[in-house]
Amino acid sequence: MTDVKRLFDFPYYQLEKYNLKESLVTKNNGKWEATSTQEYVDKANAISRGLIRLGVQANDKVAIISLTNRTEWNICDIGILQTGAQDVPIYPTISEEDYLYILNHSECVYCFVSCEFVLEKINNIKHQVPTLKGVYCFDEREDCDHWTDVIKLGEDTSNQDEVEKRKAAVVETDMATIIYTSGTTGRPKGVMLSHKNIVSNAINSTYRLPMKLGNSKALSFLPVCHVFERMLLYMYQYTGVSIYFAESIEAISANLQEVKPEVMTVVPRVLEKIYDKIYAKGNDLTGVKKKLFFWAIDLGLRYEPYGQNGWWYEKQLGIARKLIFSKWQAALGGNLQAVASGSAALQPRLARVFNAAGIPVMEGYGLTETSPVVTVNDMRDFHFRIGTVGKAIRDTEIKIAEDGEILVKGPQVMMGYYKEPEMTNAALVDGYFHTGDIGEVDSDGFLKITDRKKEMFKTSGGKYVAPQLLENAMKESFFIEQIMVVGDGEKMPAAFIQLNFDFVKEWAQRKNIDLGSTPEELVANEKLIARIQKEVDIHNESFGKWEKIKRFELTPDTWSIDAGHLTPTMKLKRKIIKQKYIVLYNKIYGH
Repeated sequence: MTDVKRLFDFPYYQLEKYNLKESLVTKNNGKWEATSTQEYVDKANAISRGLIRLGVQANDKVAIISLTNRTEWNICDIGILQTGAQDVPIYPTISEEDYLYILNHSECVYCFVSCEFVLEKINNIKHQVPTLKGVYCFDEREDCDHWTDVIKLGEDTSNQDEVEKRKAAVVETDMATIIYTSGTTGRPKGVMLSHKNIVSNAINSTYRLPMKLGNSKALSFLPVCHVFERMLLYMYQYTGVSIYFAESIEAISANLQEVKPEVMTVVPRVLEKIYDKIYAKGNDLTGVKKKLFFWAIDLGLRYEPYGQNGWWYEKQLGIARKLIFSKWQAALGGNLQAVASGSAALQPRLARVFNAAGIPVMEGYGLTETSPVVTVNDMRDFHFRIGTVGKAIRDTEIKIAEDGEILVKGPQVMMGYYKEPEMTNAALVDGYFHTGDIGEVDSDGFLKITDRKKEMFKTSGGKYVAPQLLENAMKESFFIEQIMVVGDGEKMPAAFIQLNFDFVKEWAQRKNIDLGSTPEELVANEKLIARIQKEVDIHNESFGKWEKIKRFELTPDTWSIDAGHLTPTMKLKRKIIKQKYIVLYNKIYGH
């Protein structure tokens, strides 16, 4: 049996152990098209042979940029790695300027792109990337070579022995990939991950996957250029799970119905959107149905695992699951046994209500620099605690520094930052990675994240404020889509708020309030401002006097990745947001 030590060992292991008819499945022209494990391996080898004929050497860099997750990504990934080269996955919607920086910084020699959207960006800058020899597109286009041209170049198997030689020369401690993190500040940093970093993380994470192996399906839609989804794709290959690639984030509902997966990964934003949709549907009900719906939700929001609420609660929950929550499960395909949530803090109310509904949402914690998983909750063996990110996975040590920073040691900790020795030395000290997050480990070993070290600030009164805690609490309001707490060096905390415009419009209709015809008129509406004040007051209750949000300003535009408010993983770009709304900031603090 293949011993999995390097990333390209995964498909061979799957071939020996499971030999799936449906290893990778993508929807093309309205039809799901499956690639078997055998085809996966054969095509990856053809890519390797083709790349070697194109002159790709060991330690060359090849970029992959795809707007959606798709079978071609995985085939190219394995094909590139088998030549001893490293791949550089790039987030598709970053700016051309960032594309240019990453391609030049990593000195990429070839680039695989998914479609016209990415190709256009590449075409605009490729003349400024001297190392780049060629671009191949997954979609068929007149103006670009097709990725199958590389496969055709590799149809002649006479250089397969060269592929085998290259594979044999790769050891687990070699670098496999450079993942550039967008970061909330400055230039992207290239995180160097070895084969061992990611392989160990994928295998150690399988012990937290509460489902039968083989004969299961996963739905994949989080960007595979991030290490969270990518590591999981290797884990699925290792456990014989068929991977279905969702068409887009908008098509999730339809794809869940078609695929009926046992497992998927999400970021909290996706769960928030699903919950809001369900809640809005409940709002439209009338009479007894509506009463029952909100009774079930109320029950769900009080959920504690392992029957901690007593037999009477469990009995009621059984009824709620039959009458109401079974419909939620059906809407998500009906078969979900595990939903892993990562990348940002999950609101405890969402963890409660989804788990009450029999949809096991398990929150974990990790970073690109830790390949990524450090801890994760698991329903089995009392390894689940709401409000925490779970316990450390195997071979992983967590230490809390004197200032509260979370330090991590384990086989998943990165090699360092590419071409940045000083930055590497600052982040890796005595084998421990300094995460920049603040947290605590309780007596049972559960980790709780309290804030980002870099994001905490002091008011002029010398009191520390942890903005994330306030933001997560405020986002429980249906009126609030995004919020950023400010106040570093100021006399009090305040906030910029982006409203949930759909909900606000619906609320105004119910209350017969005229919000005007423009976003600017809407955010200036006195009645709406008073209503938001009420929401802020409610959530302020649970915070100390010095932490409470004393003032806020509503922003008329929608915060988005494209407009620069958010990083690709939906984190706030605090400096940029503050700059965008500096006029509002000055208004709050009377500057």
